[in-house]
Amino acid sequence: MLTGKIVNSNFSHIAQKLEDFGLGVHWGTTVGDDRATLLDAFRRAGERADAVIVNGGLGPTVDDLSQEIAAQAAGVGLVLNEGWLARMEAYFAKRSRIMPPNNRKQAMLPASAEVLDNPVGTACGFALDIGRARFFFTPGVPRELHRMLEAEIIPRLLARSGVSAVIHLKRFHSYGIGESHADSLLEGIEALVPDGSVKLGFRAHYPQLETKLVVRGADMADVERKLAPVQAAVRTRLGNFILAEDSATLEGVILAALTERQATLAVAETFTGGQVAARLAPLRGAETVFRRATVARDLAQLGDALGLTDALAADVASAEAAARAARAQAGASHALAVLIELDEGDDRIDFGGTICLAIATEHEVSSRRTRILGGRDWLRLGAVELALDCLRRYLQGLPVAERIDFEKV
Repeated sequence: MLTGKIVNSNFSHIAQKLEDFGLGVHWGTTVGDDRATLLDAFRRAGERADAVIVNGGLGPTVDDLSQEIAAQAAGVGLVLNEGWLARMEAYFAKRSRIMPPNNRKQAMLPASAEVLDNPVGTACGFALDIGRARFFFTPGVPRELHRMLEAEIIPRLLARSGVSAVIHLKRFHSYGIGESHADSLLEGIEALVPDGSVKLGFRAHYPQLETKLVVRGADMADVERKLAPVQAAVRTRLGNFILAEDSATLEGVILAALTERQATLAVAETFTGGQVAARLAPLRGAETVFRRATVARDLAQLGDALGLTDALAADVASAEAAARAARAQAGASHALAVLIELDEGDDRIDFGGTICLAIATEHEVSSRRTRILGGRDWLRLGAVELALDCLRRYLQGLPVAERIDFEKV
């Protein structure tokens, strides 16, 4: 990370997750794989914080130093954790592999450490006291960190902070509405619970916006009572822009709707590199729904692949023709076509493209045309999200052509 070759996305994830539960981050330190600097960083952190999360350095290689330096900072020795060693051996045996000798290092923990479970990897998380702080050591692999943070660390931090109330996070995912627009629509919503126990927040990660409600209550029944009027108001005010809630995803909502109808889907797309199909095809259950994707770099190639005799253009009629052809060719009940015509010239902030998409069934076709500016990447991300969201809207009986904040008309 110190070379700039790796972006520290784990820190961002940790900070956002802690903020969701009312836990603030006051310091962030990035330190290299050097014994002296690591020891100094641990000791300094142990003097200035109540709790410290250390990410990385729990692997089997020679530059993974977290256990060794943690033990030195805490003034204890390293001991072999037989239970974790057995877990690792079983992990490798299940995959018909022999555990390399250097993996044994991952079961060497400071003598005073508390084990933090890692059900999806071999790195053993642990906690121990250094100075006045409780340290939590986590693996650098993102999916392992995410699991450990939510299941092992946040509950311990909340207990350590003395928070006796139950804290619940409610999330709404939307597309087509900007952060400032959503903020204005939800103005005053916290006042629906006068005791100040509901906090509103946002996380913009184009092309989606996440709206968060953090609710505190004496118990879960109290949380649900407070949450009920606020989440009802959010659903009313954000309306059709809400595409999913909590851990649900846009593609998951679409797949569930198609599955419920016993429907099947074909996709035809240009410029996106097949990313519309890539969001749907790998999902569990998609094997009974997803029929085929036709992906081409330009409109002429797509028309040839779909067997169309008339040339495709960046217009609604062509999108509708492509959707009908894709549906017929794949024998699917539904088809989604996404046709994109790029502006001329180099990539720039006002670079954009015209997007025409259509959704075809046996009896009807629904379509829309729009423009998105912001550069090639922005256009590609926006076009993929727009296409999937329009399919979601169609399946839910909502207007496909509703105006969004990101289009240039």
